[in-house]
Amino acid sequence: MNIPVLETERLRLRAFTQNDAENFAALNANADFTRFLGQGEPIDAAASWRVMATIVGHWQLLGYGLWLVEEKDSGRFVGRVGLLNLPGWPGIEVGWGIAPEFWSRGYAFEAAVAAMRWGFDELKLDELISLIHPDNQASKKLALRVGERFRNQQDVAGKWCDIYTIDRAEFYQRHPA
Repeated sequence: MNIPVLETERLRLRAFTQNDAENFAALNANADFTRFLGQGEPIDAAASWRVMATIVGHWQLLGYGLWLVEEKDSGRFVGRVGLLNLPGWPGIEVGWGIAPEFWSRGYAFEAAVAAMRWGFDELKLDELISLIHPDNQASKKLALRVGERFRNQQDVAGKWCDIYTIDRAEFYQRHPA
C-alpha cells in the first residue's frame, strides 16, 4: 500500500513506521491526550503498538486511514490525523489527535483540512463525520471551525458521541482550492 504524503504550510502528514512507536507510545501514555479517547485513560506501549498496527492495517484494508503528523521544518512528532471507518460507525470519520505540547497552534485545523481535502478529492467522498466525546469542547470547536455542523448525538459502539458532519459541497465552499 502506497500511503500518500500530504504537506501543508507547516506540517507533513505521512505513513506511520516502526520508528514512530516510541513517540506514539508517549502520546498514548499522556492522560491529557487520552482523556476523551477510547476508555479515557492512557495506554501502555504494547497497547499503543497494537493501535499503530491497526492504523497501518486500516490503510491496507480500506485504502485510507490516519497519518502521522510532524512539523515540516523540525520533523518533530505532532500527533495523528486522518480518516477512519470502524465497524459499527455511522460513516467515514475525520479524526484528529494532537500532542498537548502542540495544542493552540492551529496544527489540528491545518492537518484536518488537508486530510478532508484528500478524502473529498481522491476518494470522492460525499460526506465526512466526526465522532466527538460530549465533553470535548476543544474538538467541538475544531469541528465547527473546519466547517462541520452538529448532526445528532448517538451511541456508537457503546459510547455516546456528538456527531458532526460536512458534505463535499460544504467543504469546498468553506475551503476553496
